[in-house]
Amino acid sequence: MTELLSDASLQVAPWTTVAVTGRSGVGKSTLLRALGLFQPFDAGSYRLLGSDVSGLSDRACSALRAKHIGFVFQEFRLLPHLTATGNVETAAAIAGMPARTRRREAQRALELVGLSHRLRAGPRTLSGGEQQRVALARALVKRPSLILADEPTGALDDTTAAAVLDILRDAVAVSSAALVVVTHDPVVAQACDRQLRLHDGQLVPLLDHTVVGPTA
Repeated sequence: MTELLSDASLQVAPWTTVAVTGRSGVGKSTLLRALGLFQPFDAGSYRLLGSDVSGLSDRACSALRAKHIGFVFQEFRLLPHLTATGNVETAAAIAGMPARTRRREAQRALELVGLSHRLRAGPRTLSGGEQQRVALARALVKRPSLILADEPTGALDDTTAAAVLDILRDAVAVSSAALVVVTHDPVVAQACDRQLRLHDGQLVPLLDHTVVGPTA
């Protein structure tokens, strides 16, 4: 089996955005799967929220993932039979949010991404940009500590992509989250606090203008 990650080291603080670039097939998605607790490590360690999670059981990983990690993909992956609110509510339920607060929190998340006028719309009636905003709301409804985004603007036009990036950065600032985004888009990469390139299994720093803590 080819080793995609070797001696790769990454530390991401709250309020920080990190872009990971690199050629297709070098292991960027593998890195996200590992950070999202979908793929175990053969060696090394992974600390999340101050605790070593590299040796946890699948069940424990699922519980941590559901509560603390938000995912955004290039493919929207919305449930076609549910409304925008219903899709976001489903994520809230998986995160263990009480039933009495799910609807309110789902609507709050949709308002955050600018879709307060589309709460009852189904995925088939939404534009590509609107579907990605629903996907963002789904990731943000649980107020995650870590947001992992895999080419979140890859299928969007420049204007919509810029709006999606602004939403992600605002979410990081408001909730003291950390964002790791895999991207081929130089605009997205340059908008992040740090840029890293994955090459030969290692993360090579390209740019770092991190300011730890909330900004005015």
